[in-house]
Amino acid sequence: MTPIISITGLGIICSIGNDASSVLDSLRSGKTGIRAMKYLPSKHTHLPVGEVQLSNEEMKQMLGITSSEPMSRTSLMGAIAVRQALEHAGLTNLSGKRVALISGTTVGGMDLTEQYYEQMKVDDALLRLPQSNDCGNSTREIAEFAGVADAEICTISTACSSALNSIILGSEMLKRDEVDIVIAGGSEALSLFHLNGFNTLMILDKAQCHPFDATRAGLNLGEGAAFVVLQRDVEGLSYVSGYGNRCDAFHQTASSDDGEGAYLAMMDAIDMAGLTPSDIQYVNAHGTGTPNNDISESASLKRVFGENMPEVSSTKSFTGHTTSASGSIETVICVLAMQNGFTPANLCWANQEEGAITPTLGNSSADLHNVICNSFGFGGNDSSMVISKEPLRSKCDSEVEYGVKVVADVEITSVDDLAQLREFVSPMESRRMGKLMKAAHLTSLKAMQEAGISCPDAIVTATARGMLETSMQFLNDMIANGEELLKPTLFMQSTHNTLSSAIAIRAKCHGYNTTYSQGDESLEWAMRDAKRLIATGKVESVLVGLYDESTPSFSEFAERAGRAVPQDLYARSIVLVRE
Repeated sequence: MTPIISITGLGIICSIGNDASSVLDSLRSGKTGIRAMKYLPSKHTHLPVGEVQLSNEEMKQMLGITSSEPMSRTSLMGAIAVRQALEHAGLTNLSGKRVALISGTTVGGMDLTEQYYEQMKVDDALLRLPQSNDCGNSTREIAEFAGVADAEICTISTACSSALNSIILGSEMLKRDEVDIVIAGGSEALSLFHLNGFNTLMILDKAQCHPFDATRAGLNLGEGAAFVVLQRDVEGLSYVSGYGNRCDAFHQTASSDDGEGAYLAMMDAIDMAGLTPSDIQYVNAHGTGTPNNDISESASLKRVFGENMPEVSSTKSFTGHTTSASGSIETVICVLAMQNGFTPANLCWANQEEGAITPTLGNSSADLHNVICNSFGFGGNDSSMVISKEPLRSKCDSEVEYGVKVVADVEITSVDDLAQLREFVSPMESRRMGKLMKAAHLTSLKAMQEAGISCPDAIVTATARGMLETSMQFLNDMIANGEELLKPTLFMQSTHNTLSSAIAIRAKCHGYNTTYSQGDESLEWAMRDAKRLIATGKVESVLVGLYDESTPSFSEFAERAGRAVPQDLYARSIVLVRE
């Protein structure tokens, strides 16, 4: 019998409140957190944001941290939310329990890196700071600051769907009895890196965003953290009854016209819960406020619900788009709405667009039994989750536990090996790829060729540092040239899941797609996930990749800090199949 996955504790900090109670008050009163910048030292002061209204020092005081050393807002906000969630669940003593902390983030400690980057070049004392793209370090710090340093830790980095994918992973681990308690969610601080990155894409609104409105002009960036405590077969505040993760396999930053990935993710979530679309009363939409996202998500919602559309709203006009943390922040919002019988308003909506859904302006007396939370990321990483008021036993995995075997394993360790890519990719296309992108494509395509498959059922990627070369180039350009004339192509290729989505786009793979970024443990997490997918009968084949690179400056930092100097390039692709 499939276990029931219970949400037993909530923790949240964002622009509309520093805990669940204050967030609830803001939602009910229609109070937005979108305002002028206070803490982010950007020149783009005309861009409103959703900042947490606490300084780093105030957050350190809340956590009882006395150290004067600089700390990332990502780690501080995450630790506050984790502590709240554990306290809410009544779990003050975790002794003897198998505990996992799973966090989603993309920028990690980038707020510190960009602040001290120039000083790090000359001051060895600063080399302890999180370096560019070190997502796993943020989760370690969250665990330490929150008092759960003994927990097994894992970091997922799938851009704006990261936190929801963390909750999905935690639910799967509980179902398989791999852990007793999961603390899952995400944390993301505002940084100059991603503010300027989104600005290069020209999708930031200069006023409060208005999702699904015909006159929408873009999104407002936000920051925050939220975590939920998940337990198995106990009474909960609400229940995770179904979920789906699919890839749109269309474009690195744009969504397809028909919203294929989002449609498949929602249908998977509803099907797992044993429900039909008519059983859903509310959808918390991804709803960023960009022209492309909202019309694509509308198309997917219409495909799922047809003429029987439930109430739909985006709460990003309250919080801003909190990127990697958005899925868990909006999960908490869904639970609060369900518990308190209301649907949050889609603030600032006034003008209907042909083809777009009509969002709710709020309902103070809603009877919510099953709601959907949508969370979509760059590369078409689309995730959906059904949250239920009453416990539902989701569809069982296969009664047979399938065996797993490796049928291909391809590795390269030198830039010289990349010449083989011409067998698979045209010279013109290859010239547009960085070395890690080339290495990932080469090993993946060779592995799939050896395995005799053109499209795997799932793609699971591991990377400690992600797209380091392009990320550091964007960072260097920003520091050298200021916050102007930056290249959007560099930002578009900076997320850790760029590689897995690019391979999915080439293979036209709409299946499960995720990226792990937990330092040297990244591949172990990816392999665990891949084997679990096959063993439970969800898929028949998985492409697993481990891709990492270094740059001269990053290697110099590591050497000066007394750490192992990473390889200039390493790529390995493995194909696993059902035995």
